[in-house]
This record gives sequence, C-alpha cells and structure tokens, in this order.
Amino acid sequence: MMVRLVNWGRAMAVAVLAATAAVANMANVAAAQAFPDKPIKLVVPFPPGGGADNLARAVIPRAGEILGQPITIENRPGAGGNVGSEAVARSPADGYTLLYGTNGTHGINHALYAKPGFDPIKDFATVSRVSYIPAMLVVIPSVPAGTLKELVEYLRANPGKVSFASAGNGTTSHMAGELFKRVAAVEIQHIPYKGGGPALTGLLGGEVQMMIDLTANLSAQVKAGKLKAIAVTSSTRVPGFDLPTLQEAGLAGYEIIASDGIFAPAGTPRAVVEKLNAAMKQALSEPAVIERLTARGAVAIYSTPEAQLAHITKELPQWARLVKESGAKVD
Repeated sequence: MMVRLVNWGRAMAVAVLAATAAVANMANVAAAQAFPDKPIKLVVPFPPGGGADNLARAVIPRAGEILGQPITIENRPGAGGNVGSEAVARSPADGYTLLYGTNGTHGINHALYAKPGFDPIKDFATVSRVSYIPAMLVVIPSVPAGTLKELVEYLRANPGKVSFASAGNGTTSHMAGELFKRVAAVEIQHIPYKGGGPALTGLLGGEVQMMIDLTANLSAQVKAGKLKAIAVTSSTRVPGFDLPTLQEAGLAGYEIIASDGIFAPAGTPRAVVEKLNAAMKQALSEPAVIERLTARGAVAIYSTPEAQLAHITKELPQWARLVKESGAKVD
C-alpha cells in the first residue's frame, strides 16, 4: 500500500509540474502574440557618435515604426562594450531590452578580457545581422603621404614618431592598427581613447596622425576633406569611395571587416524573436535605410537568427587568433 501511495504522489507531482509548464507556455504565447505593446529599448554599448551608434540610428527607428512601437536607443559604454552587453544579458527575456552587438562584443572581447561578464553564445538569442563594415586607413592632412607606398616609406623613415588612434584597447580599430604594424613592418605608437567619437576628435585635433577605423566612423570627415583616405581594409572596394584595398596597394593578406547585429537575452520567446527579425528584414530591404547605411560606409545585410548565430560561431576563433597575434592586452 505504501508503495502505491508513493507512486501516486509522484504521479500527482509530475501532473502538477506539467500543468504549471503548460500554463507558463500559454502565458508566453499570449505575451508573444501581444508583442510589442510598449516601447522597446536598444542598448548600444558604446558612446554616442561612434560607428555603432551611427549605424543603429540609421536603421532602428524604421524597425520601430514597422513594429508599431518606438525603439529608444540607450548608450551604455564601458569596457569595450562589455558593460552594456552584460546589462542586456541579465535583462528580462521578453524582447523589450535588446543589444546592438558588434564583432567587438561578440568576438574580440572574449579573447581580450579574462572576465567579459557574459557568454556571446549562451547568454543571447540572435535576432538578425544588420550590416558589415569595412574599415579605412586615414591620415591627417599634414602627413606627407597620399598612397600606401608613400605612407609606409614615411613611417619607416620615422620609426615610433607617428601614432595611431583607436576607440580603446581591444577594439576593432586597435586590432586593425596592430595588424597593420605587423604586416607593413612599421613602428607606430598606439593611443587608445574611450570610444570612437573621442578617438576621431583626437585625430582631427592632431593629437595623433593616423587611424584605421570603420568607414561608418570616418566617411563624413574624408568627404569633407578633413582627413586623407589611403585605402580600405576589405578584400573588395567599397561603393562610394574611389580607394584601393590595402591588398591591392601591397599588403597581401590584410583584411578587417566589422559586423553588427541585434541580440536579445537568452530565453526570449521564439515568437518574439521572429517578430523582431521580420521587422529587421523589412527595414533592411528598404532603399532609404540601405542608403543611410551606405552613406555611413556600411553594407546592409539581413540574416535569419540561425545564420547570425553561425556567423558569430565562425568569427569567434578568428578574432581570438588576431588578438593573440597582436599581443593586445587589457588590464
């Protein structure tokens, strides 16, 4: 009799748990069907005015219009994007707090920082890629070089006297500069700033002489004649810029391309992710949005959540290798 009672008790417990799970699932489905019924927050984990911030503002307002709710952008910089990324990873998984992630937050940082504060795969649900962005090598007007050959000759004639700006230790612009030093066999000093905006300000003010940063960050200043563009870092030329690639100009094997995407906290209901993805798909297909991205030196690239996850998984070891080869460290 006792055995029967124990088995009956276990059966009841299993039934209660199943019923609870079913109720929770129904609640999730109902919430997903109503999504979104209030404004959404997108965290950009970098300072205002930088490349990621500019690109987010070129796309996200339109995605909010499609969803029927505004998407407000909140800049939460710190630790190369780790501060804002960790905050989103710890947010409720309901689709109302999203992250504008980059190859820094979901690539470089996990080789650079011992404790970045989050796992790029386990702590997020992928939504969609947004763009990929080549970088551009620029110098200030006073540098006596207009081609890569002339620049390399100048740098070799003045070892250690020229400095390059970056958005901070371990950022894409830092990695790009370190790779340039190694491939071109030149000595230049690295000056890290606290974000792309401050780095550009320092460059324009003559505090440093050169920079390799995203075209999204530099294109306006190049077009205004305030900076001289030498080449782009992609393997193919960038539309809108009459510039050779660094490979064409003589640096075989040099390629740096950044990529951005939208992420939600892990556990976000699939139906919510699909609604967000559909909004991004529509926004990224519209000529006005594509034009805004192109004007900032980026290329629109929609993807499914699965394709975005595959991209990140592939990129992680590649960025880790580059960080190791560069010798970059963050205290």
